[in-house]
Amino acid sequence: MNPLATLAGAAVGGGIFLLAMAIRGLPVRPDAAGRAARRRALLRALTTRSALAAIIGSAVLVVTRWPVAAGGAVLLVVAWHGLVGGAASERVAMRRLEGLAAWTESLRDTIAGAAGLEQAIPASIRAAAPSLQPHLRVLVDRLHTRMPMPDALRRFADDLDDPSADLVVAALVLNSRLRGPGLRDVLSALAVSAREELDMRRRVEAERRSTRRSVQIVVGTALAFAALLVLFNRDYVEVYDSPLGQAVLVVVAALFGAGFAWMRRLARFDKPARLLGGAPEGADQPASAAPGEGRRL
Repeated sequence: MNPLATLAGAAVGGGIFLLAMAIRGLPVRPDAAGRAARRRALLRALTTRSALAAIIGSAVLVVTRWPVAAGGAVLLVVAWHGLVGGAASERVAMRRLEGLAAWTESLRDTIAGAAGLEQAIPASIRAAAPSLQPHLRVLVDRLHTRMPMPDALRRFADDLDDPSADLVVAALVLNSRLRGPGLRDVLSALAVSAREELDMRRRVEAERRSTRRSVQIVVGTALAFAALLVLFNRDYVEVYDSPLGQAVLVVVAALFGAGFAWMRRLARFDKPARLLGGAPEGADQPASAAPGEGRRL
C-alpha cells in the first residue's frame, strides 16, 4: 500500500472526526480546575476551520501528490476569514458609526428637553442602535453603582474603542465636570461630523469594491484553471512532481498569497489614533478615583 495514500486517508479521517467534535461538542463534566482549563484550551484548538483545513489539505494531497499545494490549501482555509472578511468588518464599522451619530442626535434632543446628563443617557438606550445598546446598559449599570460619571464615560469609550466615539465621550466628560452650557451645540456638531465621516467611508468603500472584485476574479480564475489542469490534463503539470517543480510551486503560492494580502489591504480602513486613553485599573469599582486620575480627560 502506498504510504502517501495511507497518510492522506488518516488525515481525512482525523479531519472528519475533528469536524464532528466541533459541531457536536463535548458534554460538560465536573472536573478539576487544571484539567478543565486544559480541556477548554483543547476544544478551542479543535475548531471547525482547522478540521476543514485538514480535510481539504488531505484531499489536495491525494489528488495532486504535491505537499506544497496541500500546505497552501491548508493555509488558505485557515486564513480565509482574515483574507476576505475585510469588507464585512468595514460594513460593521460603518453601521456602528451610523448608530453613534444617531445616538448623539438622540442624546442632544433629550438634553434639549431640560434633562440632565444622568437622566438623558438612560433615556437614550431605547432609541440607540442594537450595536450600542449593550455598551450603554453597562454604562448605566456603572452609574447605578455610584461610579463617578467621568470614569464611567471613559470606560464606555474603551468598550466602544472607536476614535469617533472618543470625541463624543470627551464632550460628555467635560460637561459632567464643568456643567457648562453649550453641550447641545457640541453634540450637534459632532453628529454632523460623524455623518460626514460616514459618507466619506461609504465613498471609499464603493471605490474599493470594484478593485476588490477584480482581484477576486483574477485569483479565483487562476485557481480554478490550475485545478482543471490537475484534474483533466495531468501531463501538462507533471513537471511539478519533481523537487525543482515543488520549489517553483512555492514561488507561485507566495505570489497568490501576496495577491490575497493585497486584497485584504484594500478592504482595511486605517483608523486614526484614539483621543482618550485606557481607563484606570480600578475604574470598575465604585470607589473614588485613584490619585491623579481626575487630571485625565
